[in-house]
Amino acid sequence: MDGNILSGCRRASGALALVIAIGVAAPGQAAERARNVILFIGDGMGVSTLTATRIFDGQRRGVDGASNRLSFEAFPDLALVRTYSADSLVTESAAGASAILTGRRTLNGALGVTDKVVRDDCASAKAARVPTLAELAKQAGKATGVVSTAAITDATPASLYAHTPSRQWQADADLPPAAAAAGCVDIARQMLDGPKPLQLDVMLGGGLSAFTSADDAGRRLDGRDLTAEWRKGGGAYVETASALSAIPKGTTRLLGLFAPGNMMRETTRKLSEADAPRLADMTVKAIEILSQDKDGFFLMVEGGLIDKAHHQGLAHEALNETIELSQAVAAAVAMTDPAETLIIVTADHSHGLTINGGARRTAILGLAPGTDDDPALAVDGKPVPILMYSTGPGAPSPGEFRPDLSRIDTADPDLRGLATIPLASAAHTGEDIAAYARGPGGQRIRGLIDHPAVFQAMREALGLPDR
Repeated sequence: MDGNILSGCRRASGALALVIAIGVAAPGQAAERARNVILFIGDGMGVSTLTATRIFDGQRRGVDGASNRLSFEAFPDLALVRTYSADSLVTESAAGASAILTGRRTLNGALGVTDKVVRDDCASAKAARVPTLAELAKQAGKATGVVSTAAITDATPASLYAHTPSRQWQADADLPPAAAAAGCVDIARQMLDGPKPLQLDVMLGGGLSAFTSADDAGRRLDGRDLTAEWRKGGGAYVETASALSAIPKGTTRLLGLFAPGNMMRETTRKLSEADAPRLADMTVKAIEILSQDKDGFFLMVEGGLIDKAHHQGLAHEALNETIELSQAVAAAVAMTDPAETLIIVTADHSHGLTINGGARRTAILGLAPGTDDDPALAVDGKPVPILMYSTGPGAPSPGEFRPDLSRIDTADPDLRGLATIPLASAAHTGEDIAAYARGPGGQRIRGLIDHPAVFQAMREALGLPDR
């Protein structure tokens, strides 16, 4: 793809009825229906990430970054979304995505189950199982799909089809002996062994190793090649961008696995000239295939590497991957009719990226030049980075002083951003995230809502039953 692709409550007393809408559609809005829904999730895409990305994107294109907009920031409907999980003030991807895809909060680390699940307990997961939006859409006759730059057995994409007490059980090699003995089923198997009528039609992303045996450099101990089983069942299968683009028209079932684990970040893909698709490429192909269904479709697209980069303290890469998500949204907008397709862009959780004072209108990845209120040099005599992290691997080790960043290329994609608290992996943070919407039912994404309200907005827009 071209890198420049477009940029209630009701209470009656006599004749008086008061409708208070807090993330809930008023009765007159309930009739508005969408034929299709596309949900974009920027994993770890908090508000500070969005702000920094729009600045970075604008500056990179030679325009004013501060007043720039990402593609979805032009959507007419906007909400702040609370993200806590059933057992934590700060959610992680499995619980966050499950709340968005099932309308029920669950424990951190669990997928497709309610908060009644017991960690690592198969029996409790079966009892706590709750249908996902993809499964409800499939039962209604719609085509369904998932696209991700992470492994498609990773937490967010797996939230469409997996029901498990542990997001870690991606291949059978990941199952603890007790879980395997109890008959637990790994996530990859759930995707391809699940009830045929509920299986996704399009699955594009990384994670090949969870589908193949050790003999084929995979992680399956049962000796099965799930990709071969998919092909035997009549589905098309690809592993490269070239093969993806060559998929013939009329294909209705497609599995694409483009990396053993997570896919490469765009910076690495370009430098290596790897034959791997971009997020926008996968999104376009998924829409082309799913839109053939006369009953419409539901598609979820995840920018999974935003979060992966943040965990490593790689600010440049997190912002660049957010731009990739914005371009995928632009591609979806160009391919769909706003009168029949609801598009929602949101996140599962935030990350501790901060934008420091003293920045003026300078390069977002640079050093603060200082102002009268915010000096260029900190009390240790060293410059202040505009972007830094609250936690992560970029913090000085105990007993060490922070580096003098004036001698470092702060725009280097491989530079770990300065952090305050040393952690091997930067922690998620619990502030609200944003949600943007365009299309039928988009007005349900307004005000202060919760993750489960995003599910309800999509379910109601598609006219799906409330389980």
